[in-house]
Amino acid sequence: MMKISRTLLSRAVALSLNRSTKLSPYYLNHTHNQYLLPNNLLGPSSCFWAHHSTTSANADGNLDKLPLPANLRHELMPRHVALILDGNSRWAAKRGHGPEVGHDAGAIALIEVMGLCAKWGIPVATFFLFSTEDWRRPKQEVDFLMLRFKKLLEDELENFNRQGIKISTIGDTSLLPISIQEVLEHTKEATKDNTKTQVIFAVSYSGKKDIVQACQNISKKVRNGVIEPNEVTENVIERELETKVTSIPSADLLIRTSGELRISNFLLWQLAYSELYFCQTFWPDFGESQFIEALQCFQKRGRRFGKRI
Repeated sequence: MMKISRTLLSRAVALSLNRSTKLSPYYLNHTHNQYLLPNNLLGPSSCFWAHHSTTSANADGNLDKLPLPANLRHELMPRHVALILDGNSRWAAKRGHGPEVGHDAGAIALIEVMGLCAKWGIPVATFFLFSTEDWRRPKQEVDFLMLRFKKLLEDELENFNRQGIKISTIGDTSLLPISIQEVLEHTKEATKDNTKTQVIFAVSYSGKKDIVQACQNISKKVRNGVIEPNEVTENVIERELETKVTSIPSADLLIRTSGELRISNFLLWQLAYSELYFCQTFWPDFGESQFIEALQCFQKRGRRFGKRI
């Protein structure tokens, strides 16, 4: 037996859920915020192992990018990957649990994929965590999602910095509880100088609202004589979209899990020329092998942008 923190506990619980339809009894066994877990839950197949042991630090404390997996080419890697994390509740329901268990397992998948983006040198990754429509969900579920998001930010800050991950957000975060806004701002400030991968959390986000507010801002500038109507170009609009937080606003690849074939009001402008990849895998089961498969599919496609090849 070994002691393990709450963060590692949640990862090990997700691993046990993948193997069984019952919660591990160790989930409830705690003493002074420490948990006892059998050593076999921390083997090399666990999310914790994949997340923490596949990178190595250089003399400056930064992580070296390891070689890409077989059949992936650096020059064909996407510069911006957007992901719709779908299927948490259905994943949990298939195992006889409520949606909260699925969201907890989904958070572990999120951490792993973020780490892979940094490890493989993907400059920008945008994760659709919570839409404006998601506020319509049952209050208990929304409250859990907010609490889980806050916990993730607090627990993973050290790892974000260790892996060189910069955290940004898009969406109306003013609707979040004040305590979460404060943690989110602290996380963004603490990671602002990281340069390996920029992770953008889309929280309380709407693609339609993104475009509407951009049009409103431009309209004000036209009314105030800052620009002329004929000076409104695609570049002008892009500078008003929320994705102005990154130098690579347009996604090269969109990944959606769980078998749904729609983009659900996500990055409507920024996905204009994105390659779309849909898979049947529920988000909590989306890991390294599934990510590699999506990237392999992307690298086999011919991106013409209207031209003949």
